[in-house]
Amino acid sequence: MNLFELIKVGSNLLKKNKIKSHILDSEVLLSKTLNKSREEILINLDQKIDKQKILEFKKYLIRRSKNEPIAYILKEKEFWSKRFNVNKHTLIPRPETELLVDKLIRIYSGKKISILDIGTGSGCILISLLDTLKQSRGLGIDISKKAILTAKKNAQKFNLLNRIKFLSKSIDCIFNKKFDLIVSNPPYIETKDIKNLSNDIKKYEPIMALDGGNDGLDLIKKVIYKSKHILKIQGMLALEIGNEQIKKVSKILFDNNFRIKHVIKDYKNNIRCVLAIYNK
Repeated sequence: MNLFELIKVGSNLLKKNKIKSHILDSEVLLSKTLNKSREEILINLDQKIDKQKILEFKKYLIRRSKNEPIAYILKEKEFWSKRFNVNKHTLIPRPETELLVDKLIRIYSGKKISILDIGTGSGCILISLLDTLKQSRGLGIDISKKAILTAKKNAQKFNLLNRIKFLSKSIDCIFNKKFDLIVSNPPYIETKDIKNLSNDIKKYEPIMALDGGNDGLDLIKKVIYKSKHILKIQGMLALEIGNEQIKKVSKILFDNNFRIKHVIKDYKNNIRCVLAIYNK
């Protein structure tokens, strides 16, 4: 079989299993199988492929046909123009989180700050910030030991282990240190809504990184309450929040002496990030 035929076989199988991006996914999985870029494959569609590689390709297709996310099959996801290691212990980085990183880099460009990333996962937010903010240092925490191992690998990959620390800790365990910036993408989905998520999310991504409790605000509240004690005066808290949570989150922030400085809308014009300054 040649590449053109294989892409078609893959696409048909994925389409039959209701995978919307069936053509693109087939091309991407074939590029992983052959360890070539998708572009290389598309300009050599007549190339013949041996049986061993065909079997390998079919194994990837079966995984994808069961809704396993492409990022977990590839073991990586692009974020902020970098390829981050990801796995089932870490959330897959989302494009809207890049909007938060972009805003923070513009605010702190050229400054020397200390950053705490709560629920760091793959470390993509903290690593992306520190890669640009060359004078700054950061601490990433997560209760998942396996997520922390992944974050450390990513920090090593981007040569940032000298300015970054990752610890498997809860926010309750952070004392005696004050930060200029606290950033967090906490779980914010209401427990009852988890069942409505698409299969690739609810079957494969870590539930504890998604489930925000009965009102979706359990972890958001915890991060806000804790941040009061570990932020410097006039320090900033940057939170990613769920769609339609801004009113409730604004009230919690206001009640805890935070003043909202910026909100960030996602690509569908929903407010998805809030940046607030702490005033004691």
